[in-house]
Amino acid sequence: MTILGKDLIVRLVEEKKCVHPFDYELFDGDGYVLTVQKETVLNYLEHRNVISHEVVFTPPDVVGHLTAKSKYGRLGLSFLNSVKVHSGFVGRLALELVNLNNERSPITIKRGDPLIHLELEERAGAPSVYSGQYMFQYLNDQECELYTNLLSKLYPDLFKLEELKEKSTERVKL
Repeated sequence: MTILGKDLIVRLVEEKKCVHPFDYELFDGDGYVLTVQKETVLNYLEHRNVISHEVVFTPPDVVGHLTAKSKYGRLGLSFLNSVKVHSGFVGRLALELVNLNNERSPITIKRGDPLIHLELEERAGAPSVYSGQYMFQYLNDQECELYTNLLSKLYPDLFKLEELKEKSTERVKL
């Protein structure tokens, strides 16, 4: 597998909406840095699912990997998620966080603060796209429509419009 560079990620984002909405300032050499949907305060030993502001789509030939920004790790924030975003997944990410701060003080993550690196890697072999219960999680109706149309148009052999529409009606909502 090969980690995609900034130029390839920018192209994927512009052409396939792999991150939406996006900010050019959040592209880095190894990926894109995701932010959170709303400000969150985690108290000592508190576990919370924090939702990404951005929608993430990993095309069938791509796998995503997540790593926390060291700024938050140094404060004692631990990132509990598995670090993989499956090929073909579309949705906002639920970032499972816990505050393990040595001083036992709260950690605040502000909306728009860079939190998690998303690295994209090329995937070898035949695609086996994500089809689980979290497809389209935390998307609004307009975003679901955008991605159901985009996926069925770009990958008609892998994503059938009617199946995508059904998945979007069964999605996890905010």
